[in-house]
Amino acid sequence: MRIVNQMMGAKFLLKRVFQLNDSRLEREIMGLKFKNPVGLAAGFDKNADLVEELGEFGFGFIEIGTVTPLPQPGNEKPRMFRLPADEALINRMGFNNQGVDVVANRLKHVKRNGLIIGGNIGKNKQTPNQDAVSDYIICFDRLFDVVDYFVVNVSSPNTPGLRELQERGPLKNILNALQQRNLKNNISRPILLKIAPDLSNSQLDEIIEIVLETKIAGVVATNTTLLRDNLKSTEALKIQTGGLSGKPLTERSTEIIRYLSKKSKKSFVIIGVGGIHSSDDAIEKINAGASLIQLYTGFIYKGPGLVKQINKKILDQFGTLNQTIQN
Repeated sequence: MRIVNQMMGAKFLLKRVFQLNDSRLEREIMGLKFKNPVGLAAGFDKNADLVEELGEFGFGFIEIGTVTPLPQPGNEKPRMFRLPADEALINRMGFNNQGVDVVANRLKHVKRNGLIIGGNIGKNKQTPNQDAVSDYIICFDRLFDVVDYFVVNVSSPNTPGLRELQERGPLKNILNALQQRNLKNNISRPILLKIAPDLSNSQLDEIIEIVLETKIAGVVATNTTLLRDNLKSTEALKIQTGGLSGKPLTERSTEIIRYLSKKSKKSFVIIGVGGIHSSDDAIEKINAGASLIQLYTGFIYKGPGLVKQINKKILDQFGTLNQTIQN
């Protein structure tokens, strides 16, 4: 009984300190009701180990994964590096996860309490690109009943050849195959595409065309970058291979959000992620066209209080975020 009381006390304290529950923060996106627009990006809770616990920090949604059909250990360690001078991270994790069956079974027992859960899916390292679609279908089918939306990850730089799947032919093949599976169910799930920040404008134009042609719900912009421009950190850190996230990505990810929103005439949902380390960073992404935002590196550097700070700023800035966006 003492343990139960301690757990209840801890949850009450977390709720009081970190959560901001206000109906004005609610928004309906893609047919899903988000209690607020601030989410946790994929990569933090790869195996859905801490969904309930992380939800106590006030997130409106949590994206688990990236999940692959078979378990895999990921790349050799060390594979995660802090760059404090830049408020950044470099990671080359390599889709380390326990496999979709383990994750799906774990999610069956999660108490959601209004929390939206996204499933970020990828392919196993050993699966050749020509067979990648089968990996995405396996993950889609297995997670279908336990997540609220899907994100197709073809933009991680840490699985060899994965970014080649962002090209028109293979990408349309994957998205069309998933949409066909989606339409076979009585209830469909929104599907989004996570893109790299290193795409040119012409490549972004092609992404817009593909999203509209395949009729998926939208885009998550953006993943980590391979660029190392204007970093303050030591050369020993800058030369580490992998994807860079954090403050150095703030401006570029916002540029992409703005470009996609304007060029598509706001035709699809955009989840903005990349370098959100303050409430002002979040507002910039919303003003650029993001319907929802996600934290990762900013959450690590600034702590869980950032979620509440952002939601407070949203209320101060906009008064209300009640909005319906259907795709």
